[in-house]
Amino acid sequence: MEALGVNVPGLVAQLVNFLLLLYLLRRFAFPLIMRMFDERAARIREGLERAESMRREVEQTRADVEGQLAEARRESQNIVAQAAQVGERLQEEAREEARRQTEQILARARAQIQAERDQAVAELRAQFAGLAVAAAERIIRRSLDERAHRDLIEEVLASSGPESRN
Repeated sequence: MEALGVNVPGLVAQLVNFLLLLYLLRRFAFPLIMRMFDERAARIREGLERAESMRREVEQTRADVEGQLAEARRESQNIVAQAAQVGERLQEEAREEARRQTEQILARARAQIQAERDQAVAELRAQFAGLAVAAAERIIRRSLDERAHRDLIEEVLASSGPESRN
């Protein structure tokens, strides 16, 4: 083999060294390296599991938040509807109160007008009575003869006529 340029004792020494190195690596280094790889694989697996767990938690939290938002929307719509109902009720109550106040004002005005009318009629009656008394005093002061007295009675009866008797 020397003709081929191969040194057999060197080749055997290298082969023994290689096999010895391979044995030592398999005996000591490979288990350590494999343990490190296994530990790293376990850490990666745990990290992936934690990431998957966190992803599920995020999904659950997102679903919870969306549910809470939907509930909050429903509640806000209910509150808005209730506020609208309260507003309408308050407006109706205000209208009713305004109607009552208007009716009260009108009733007071009518009563005041009636009182003023009654007072004016009473004043007119008093004035008329005063005028009638003054006229009677003048008539009585005058000396009436029988003829003048009859004429006066007939005049009063004629002036009172059927309209005043009713």
